[in-house]
This record gives sequence, structure tokens and C-alpha cells, in this order.
Amino acid sequence: MPASEVSAEVIAARLSAVGLATRVEEHDGSTSIEAEVPESLPAETWREVLEVVAEADRFGLLATSMNGRTLWAVVHKAVPTTGDVGGPGHQR
Repeated sequence: MPASEVSAEVIAARLSAVGLATRVEEHDGSTSIEAEVPESLPAETWREVLEVVAEADRFGLLATSMNGRTLWAVVHKAVPTTGDVGGPGHQR
């Protein structure tokens, strides 16, 4: 299993461990993790949640009056290198 998939699974497992139900989705270049965040999440749990999602490449919180709060994190998949194809700094 690639390191990016392991990282995404670890993030999802740690969010689940603090009581958040997670969804993990695979995309072409990344893996996304989402979790609904209850209004009553204690401050101590928020700190732990922020430590967890800080391990992702990107993260954020989507809050709407209709759908509540959704925490999201994205872990980019590694791009395989192809050597020096096309010159320095160029990958296919």
C-alpha cells in the first residue's frame, strides 16, 4: 500500500478514535477524508482533531446552516517520477 494511502487511513482512524464518523474517498491524484463535526465537540477534542488533520496535505472546515459542519482533509498521492524525460524539471 502506498504511503499516501497509509497516511489517509491513519488520519481516518484517528478521527474515528475521537468519535467522528469518517468517509474516505479515493480520487485519481488524492485521497479525501470527511467527517461530520457535532456542535458540542469539546475544546480538547478540537485540539486533537487539528493535530490529526495537520498531517494531511490540505484540510478545512465547511460550515453551513443547512448541513452543519464537515471537516475535510486531502492527502495527495505520490506522482511517479519518469526520470529526465523532457529535460530538467519536466515530468509526464
